[in-house]
Amino acid sequence: MLTNITPQELFQSKEQGKTIVVDVRAPKEFEEATIPGAINIPLFTDDERAQVGTLYKQQGQEAAKDLGLEIFSKKLPAFIQEFKQLKVPVTVFCWRGGMRSKTAATVLDLMGVPVNRLTGGIKAYRQWMQEQLDTLSIPSLYVLNGHTGNGKTLVLHQLKEEGYPVIDLEGMANHRGSIFGHIGLKPNNQRMFDLLLGEALLRYQNEPFILIEGESNRIGKVIIPERFYQLKEKSPQLFIHLPIEERVKNILADYSPHDYHDEFVESFKRIKRRIHTPVANATDKLLEQKDYPLVVENLLTHYYDPRYTHSSACSEDLSTLIEVTSVEDAREKIKQLLPLKH
Repeated sequence: MLTNITPQELFQSKEQGKTIVVDVRAPKEFEEATIPGAINIPLFTDDERAQVGTLYKQQGQEAAKDLGLEIFSKKLPAFIQEFKQLKVPVTVFCWRGGMRSKTAATVLDLMGVPVNRLTGGIKAYRQWMQEQLDTLSIPSLYVLNGHTGNGKTLVLHQLKEEGYPVIDLEGMANHRGSIFGHIGLKPNNQRMFDLLLGEALLRYQNEPFILIEGESNRIGKVIIPERFYQLKEKSPQLFIHLPIEERVKNILADYSPHDYHDEFVESFKRIKRRIHTPVANATDKLLEQKDYPLVVENLLTHYYDPRYTHSSACSEDLSTLIEVTSVEDAREKIKQLLPLKH
């Protein structure tokens, strides 16, 4: 049976594992931003969508519908078969809940596939999520801070595996937050980041606290919503202090510069002028020689650490310094500072 559902109903249904969410838009639209967890079974390829759109502009809606029907009818059996392989109720959506999702849902319903259709499409879902970001009550935050390479993200991931409520802002941005932070990744845009953050906040509504990493208000090109950022600034800050040799190891493991040498060279050029000239020139030569441990140590000592120290000042009553020798040690000491889990 075909059912139209609201964004709130869709969120609750997918959180409970009662539906698979399917984006029937073209692959390019899906790649730009989609509802978290959705898979892509498109009615049209990118080229087909462009053809239909061009005809709509040139000859109007009816001509575009006819072309769309002609294209879709040829792939209908394969389209239905993809959905039948999912074996659970599905929810389909397009941009505004228009012809594409209506067509997909109607055909699937006729073929006996249990299907919901998202009213208003991803546009309505984004609007609803923005309302949540603007109004949701946010639990207390605990902010993991510390110099670059201190393993903050790794600690967060380990704590999440243990069941602690964690929001990985860098993971949601798909960017590590530094000038080198995009290397080896495909950063998310603001639309995708907001959807991921909004869903996480809804998920943790009843938790006593949430763990996050200390970030500036911008991660790559993504901006943290002001309301959430201001709460982060007023929250307890747990500063991890790890020996520099351990930090170098963490960065080399995380960034894999040997796999992305050219990208590192290009990124270094962007900050070279901000580093004392003799150090910058020496680091440039080390980069040419692919001596990555010394490159990282130079960048930490002469660029990242001074900038971090300058930007991370906060009131003493919010700060706790955690002196450790390893990421594992940091994780255990942080656990001792947190309220008990439910």
